[in-house]
Amino acid sequence: MSAVYAHFGLTPAMRAGAVLADGGYQVHRDFVDFIVDGRPLLHRLSDLDAVSPLASDVPPAIFTAQVRGLLLEADAPLPDGRYVIYGCPECADLACGAVTAVIERIDDDYVWRDFAWQTEGEVDLRLNGYHGIGPFRFEGGAYRSALGALLDRPDAAADPGPAPRRRVLLIGARVAVLARLAAALRTIGIGADFTRDAEHVPADELRGYGAVAFGRAIGEQERTAVRRAFERAGVEVAYVDGLAPIVPLLVAQIEHALDRSPRERRRLTALSVTDGAADIEVTSPCRVRLTAYRLDRLYRTHTRELLDDVLEPGHHRLPLDAKAVRGQSYVVARTTGSVLVTAVAH
Repeated sequence: MSAVYAHFGLTPAMRAGAVLADGGYQVHRDFVDFIVDGRPLLHRLSDLDAVSPLASDVPPAIFTAQVRGLLLEADAPLPDGRYVIYGCPECADLACGAVTAVIERIDDDYVWRDFAWQTEGEVDLRLNGYHGIGPFRFEGGAYRSALGALLDRPDAAADPGPAPRRRVLLIGARVAVLARLAAALRTIGIGADFTRDAEHVPADELRGYGAVAFGRAIGEQERTAVRRAFERAGVEVAYVDGLAPIVPLLVAQIEHALDRSPRERRRLTALSVTDGAADIEVTSPCRVRLTAYRLDRLYRTHTRELLDDVLEPGHHRLPLDAKAVRGQSYVVARTTGSVLVTAVAH
């Protein structure tokens, strides 16, 4: 085993929730990702929708057991000393597939090796091993310090600073749309309330929100009054101007607004659509999905999947079907942990 060390760290991460084009949902998950040599380990896996076992919504006893497992203070949950590094974000069932690795002690150091995709008790490294990842040798003191901090402050699983406010206040005129949007957000794990007037909401309640979403019918005077109410409460929130009364589109806007991760740690960093093509910037190989939403002259919603492919790091200009993005239309781009929304410029 080489004595060359990799740097180990932790960072807040998320798997963005979504209302899917087929009517299904994917739940929002906040978790701690592993940093190896300054880069999220998950970013080395280009086509993986997964979260680490260090998720903010697991019971404290289970979270503590996961940390102690990574510290080798508990027996490995899988044969041959294998631990789950990333698992299914919906159910955490091994049958759905998981990235596992052997974790062992060598002298005072910790080594992660033999990464593999695993769906049952035994794993075939020749067929399912990640041959380009690892082994990683971490200096023992730094490794224990990073993980030990999670035991001292379990809330750090969601954010190393103040606990994130995963709640949004919806302000609009169309109650039916607000009700559907609030229900969709709650389904994917984001708290939501709606009102037309926030001026009389108690300050303690306002401090629980991380974002405010305005409907298109809300004028500037009403928006200003809402902003003043939050200023008086002494809380900073993200403000979202709803692009259109399309629930999946609004969910994507709100997910983006609630994303507090550092920009340099995001996989998807830019999106625009002009002249019938989408311009996308990605920071690491990743699966990107593009979905178009269009309102016709009768304000009916049309949805079209435009792309589902793995893109390499850098800038990509992707021609789009002109019919899918004509008129009043919008595009949502998603990848692991990142979502961006843009109106189509004509």
